[in-house]
Amino acid sequence: MTAAHLRTRQTKGDPQARYRAKLALVRSLYRQGWNRQRILDLFAVIDWMMRLPEALEQQLWQAIETIEGETKMRYVTSVERLAIRRGMQQGLEQGLEQGRLEGKLEGKIEGLERLLVKRFGPLDEATRKRLDIATLEQLNRWADRILDVSTIDAVFEEH
Repeated sequence: MTAAHLRTRQTKGDPQARYRAKLALVRSLYRQGWNRQRILDLFAVIDWMMRLPEALEQQLWQAIETIEGETKMRYVTSVERLAIRRGMQQGLEQGLEQGRLEGKLEGKIEGLERLLVKRFGPLDEATRKRLDIATLEQLNRWADRILDVSTIDAVFEEH
């Protein structure tokens, strides 16, 4: 893993050099004589650290298939690769959606906090914590109440 980290840093901005370094690391995994699961686990980390452009990623998979044929050790089948790719895509989509939601929440919290301060003065720590753990639905409900209530406690009352 140290070698993967060092090669990742050394090849930053140079996809061809990163491809060669990643391929060399994969070859070394096979030469160690480890079981399939250990190779898969280590490769998962290397693959995460050393991202490649799609074309070079395809080239790497072809090279891995060649290495598998030479070592008589099945690494990852095309079906497994497809499942991995779909899983990665789903993870990426979920991560993007999570990021959008968190960004939306952060924006709502900041906006509501500004309105509360403007209307009621500085916020105490308990109110700030309450805002930080609120759901988007709660934040919207509280924002709707700001103009209709006379105290900050009334903003947060559940009806």
